[in-house]
Amino acid sequence: MKKPPLAVIAGPTASGKSAMALDLAERRNGVVINADASQVYADLRIVSARPSMAEEARAPHRLYGIVDGAVACSAAAWAAMAREAIAEVQAEGRLPILVGGTGLYIRTLLDGIAPVPEILDDVRDAVRALDNPHAALATEDPAMAARLRPSDRQRSARALEVWRATGRSLGDWQQGNVGGIGETIELEPYVVEIDRDDLYARCDARFDIMLAEGALDEVAALAARHLPPALPVMKALGVPPLLRHLAGEIDLATAAANAKQDTRRYAKRQLTWFRNQAPGWRRLGNGGSLS
Repeated sequence: MKKPPLAVIAGPTASGKSAMALDLAERRNGVVINADASQVYADLRIVSARPSMAEEARAPHRLYGIVDGAVACSAAAWAAMAREAIAEVQAEGRLPILVGGTGLYIRTLLDGIAPVPEILDDVRDAVRALDNPHAALATEDPAMAARLRPSDRQRSARALEVWRATGRSLGDWQQGNVGGIGETIELEPYVVEIDRDDLYARCDARFDIMLAEGALDEVAALAARHLPPALPVMKALGVPPLLRHLAGEIDLATAAANAKQDTRRYAKRQLTWFRNQAPGWRRLGNGGSLS
């Protein structure tokens, strides 16, 4: 039996993925499904560069702005929503088109996730309090530490808390990933790659547009909610510098410069991630054709 299709358009922020996905949706009776960790939040239409209402009117869009900022949306939670949305679109006889730059989301959906038991709060808190979780991981689980960059604090902490909570390496748990749909669909994968200088210029220009469209007011409304600063919505690209400006710590020009620099650095990491993690995917330059 022929497997149902799934198109994926991945790549760095500001690379033109959304425009490509919308064009593909119009030409092939498709539905655009969000795979960006910031665009899931209802609080961040402008700052996360979600599709405009006019763009959403051109083709159906799913999983945009559906999570309240007070909730931390994990990769596993997003993947569960994405599986449901993809199945619904396929049942309608339409092409699901996954678009976004959050590689962890996409990999979790396609390959599944390790069935690690829930980590107790005292274990997690002890690990997160460490100055250098990678150093501790290198002592306790050296094989896993060798797979991670010493600078990757978040992934090192996750690996260490799994080791301490379960007595097994995260790498061992990952051998038994569950929930992936990669074997059940006919994947049509694309990665958008454009010149780095051009990409950086796009990142800078897009943030200027965000400010003109009301990004500062959007972040002010978010600040008024007094949410815990550790929540993902509070750490989304552009949010921390604008929060500092609203708190009177820096002027708007400095906040904008910091936000642009953060975005460029993130785009660079995304370029590297997709180059390493999706080597067999079709490469597209800006304006590339999706048939």
